[in-house]
Amino acid sequence: MASLDIDEVRACFPSLESGYIYADNAGGSQTAQGVIDRIVDYLTNTNVQLGADYFVSVLSTKRVDEGPFAIAELLNAASIDEIVFGPSSTMMLENIARALENDVQPGDEFIITYEHEANNGPWKRLAERRNAVVKYWQPTPVSAENPYSVAYKVEELLQLVSSRTRLAAITACSNILGSLVPVEEAVKALRQCAKEQGARKVEVCVDCVAHAPHRKMDVRQWDVDYCVFSLYKVYGAHNAAVYVRPAAMQTSLTSLAHNFLKVDDKPYKLQPGGPGYELVYGATAIVPYLKSLTPEDDLVASFNAIADHEQNLLAPLLRFLTDARQVDRGVRIVGTSEINLSRVPTVSFVVVGQNAIKSKDIVEAFDKKGGIGIRYGDFYAYSLIDNLRPKLDVNDGVVRISLVHYNTVEEVEKIVDVLREVLA
Repeated sequence: MASLDIDEVRACFPSLESGYIYADNAGGSQTAQGVIDRIVDYLTNTNVQLGADYFVSVLSTKRVDEGPFAIAELLNAASIDEIVFGPSSTMMLENIARALENDVQPGDEFIITYEHEANNGPWKRLAERRNAVVKYWQPTPVSAENPYSVAYKVEELLQLVSSRTRLAAITACSNILGSLVPVEEAVKALRQCAKEQGARKVEVCVDCVAHAPHRKMDVRQWDVDYCVFSLYKVYGAHNAAVYVRPAAMQTSLTSLAHNFLKVDDKPYKLQPGGPGYELVYGATAIVPYLKSLTPEDDLVASFNAIADHEQNLLAPLLRFLTDARQVDRGVRIVGTSEINLSRVPTVSFVVVGQNAIKSKDIVEAFDKKGGIGIRYGDFYAYSLIDNLRPKLDVNDGVVRISLVHYNTVEEVEKIVDVLREVLA
């Protein structure tokens, strides 16, 4: 299997030239030069209204048309008609929930994960509006030694399925735990269980925001109805895209007419107040960049290489945090501690016990030293943090160090050096 040329990778990101260590990538990755170039080119040369007959407008329209093709390839969607652009994953999921309202009956049940409110809040609000029932797929500990070693188990998901199950809104990767959910396995088991229970209609919505930078998405293989991710987590600009299964578009969703624009009866998959046309054109550079990471010029090969490199980043960080001395110190990983392909290099932890340290204070120590950006908090996964036991201070949350493929082992070693000082 081809490996990443880390020097070539980093050369694609102008912000990395400063030497600053970006370790809050789960909050947003750096933007690839190719994306920047296309946005600047669009704004410089084709920043006009779409749909007109004059040359620049025709070229501008053609460029914007390319955006859905890139995202369809990234998601392995069958058609660009299944792709919608929007300002953020949060807004896209809220729009889907609003459009789904007429197809939800009182007593229908939603299964949701304790994750980012973007894929929780819309369904909780929809349940309130339609008198539906919300059930929670809760992560549970996998290690007796660490009560915070929680993970999602498919068998516990299936226990929530009933004849009234209408929708499951799950994460493909936790933005706190860093653990990957086996989406294909979970969805297949869920659908089979729902069929056996006699459920009328079950749809699955997958939040891929924390998954997209690390692993290949495949909406067809996963057999999901909705799938959303943020382009600014995948080296693009600040906008989002969602996949909608055609059957859902036809039978489940009621059109939000003011939110889906057309020019000459041609859908542009944009929303008012959402991403500008330049951001959609910028998205066309993401797939070429990802493909360029390996000689195969193939997304699967590139994501395999990314996963392999990220294991090298994960190893020194997790080994330090789970060392006996750190465990005795009170360090507890929030999530699993295995160094394998079941998780990505998003690592959260707390320091508890007699000599507890606030997560805020650990991050402040990094800020005072300078040169490294990490973060603390609940990261909009309030329910996950709030339901951990022993109870944590939700306002203080966890320390999160989140890495991607342009980070280096040397950067991780520098992070560990600062942690060693702070935890001494």
